[in-house]
Amino acid sequence: MIRLLLADDEDLIRGALASLLDLEVDLEVVAQAATTTDAITQARQHRPDIAVLDLEMPPEDGLQAATTIRAELFTQIVLVTRHARPGILRRALTAGVAGFVPKTTPADQLADILRDVADGHRYIDPDIAASALTESDCPLTARELEVLRAARTGDSIQTIAEHVHLAPGTVRNYLSSAMTKLDAPSRHAATHRAWEEGWI
Repeated sequence: MIRLLLADDEDLIRGALASLLDLEVDLEVVAQAATTTDAITQARQHRPDIAVLDLEMPPEDGLQAATTIRAELFTQIVLVTRHARPGILRRALTAGVAGFVPKTTPADQLADILRDVADGHRYIDPDIAASALTESDCPLTARELEVLRAARTGDSIQTIAEHVHLAPGTVRNYLSSAMTKLDAPSRHAATHRAWEEGWI
């Protein structure tokens, strides 16, 4: 029996997936979670064979939880996502993630992927792999990347400025420039995009 942890912040999707996977005679959903924090707690408590984690989960992303669970428990990890940029895929592979699948994957196909992962194989969705091979060039300057990297903490402009040894006004200018280049509505969105692409 392959024991599973399912983690997704959308209750309906998580519940439906759990019901479908429980119909498989060799799969058992032993725990569910709606946050990355709870996913880690449930993994420690139930020690599943495979943790199926949504990539876009609060309060941190699913990859952060995957890294912790994998490092502590050696549990196999399958990440599920609506979209994946090249940087995310590279980080996932580095963290030892065994599966990377889109949310459009049918439950019966996911069940087969989980069996393969349990047997020690790795599965990366072909479309996600293809997108990683056709990644776009980074339009940001080294200074813009430095400021975005410092902005990942969510600190104030003043704190970011102190960290990168620049004036607050200069930091605002770099953030504004990066937001424009990335067509991002906020510095958080610009930072997240740069992180997803693997630029920071």
